[in-house]
Amino acid sequence: MVDSPPQAPSVLVIQPDADDPLDMFEDWFADEGLTVQTVKPFEGQAIPQHVQTSGLVVLGGDMGVHDEGAHPWLLDIQILLADAVRSEAPTLGICLGSQLLAAACGGVIELGSRGMEVGTPTITLRPEAHDDELLGDLVWPSIFPSMHRDEIRILPPGAPWLAESDMYKHQAFRVGRRAWGVQFHPEVSVGRFTSWSDHKEEDPTTVERIDRGVSQYAATADQVKVHAEPLARRFAQITIQAAITRLASHQSQTRF
Repeated sequence: MVDSPPQAPSVLVIQPDADDPLDMFEDWFADEGLTVQTVKPFEGQAIPQHVQTSGLVVLGGDMGVHDEGAHPWLLDIQILLADAVRSEAPTLGICLGSQLLAAACGGVIELGSRGMEVGTPTITLRPEAHDDELLGDLVWPSIFPSMHRDEIRILPPGAPWLAESDMYKHQAFRVGRRAWGVQFHPEVSVGRFTSWSDHKEEDPTTVERIDRGVSQYAATADQVKVHAEPLARRFAQITIQAAITRLASHQSQTRF
């Protein structure tokens, strides 16, 4: 019995938080010819156990990896991410999504030892990542928006460490062949990022960091786009090529 033919190139987007959509990536994906299917678990939408699209993106959120008591579907996202790694579906975890990817594959996530990282930190590619399929051909060092309290303290076993910042070292990594995690937010626009600063913080140090970080992004928004757009387009291209390869394989099988 032959499997059903693969569908047109599409990416499943898991959006854990109403305030953290696909944002700038949506237009860049569409421009590359990649369609988007979004699942919003905070609205009660079910998370599949298997990746049935060409690729997978898991976005960020205000919750943490260990908040499954309040958000039990966080465990469902980890099950899906583990399936994506096994099936070699192109996968991108962003901020919380990267932490969930790490946790699903044996990494350790903890409250950040240096407090909140917020603003547009410089991200540096590590030497062993220069031939990475997603990140290797981009321009480095790069600046990307960042706003997170937790950190990936220990990467999953065998995961290549791809990029770092001065404040938190595990800024990008890969699990398996095509599952990437990035601690920063390449998808978020300056307007959306600014809206995240509206929630109140009791810690004066954190308040100061957020205010400074929002101002930093506002001053560097054009530079952020120069770095973020190629990353989005490259991931879309990898996902589309994977779909084309699967389609060609399916067509070859049906001829025999």
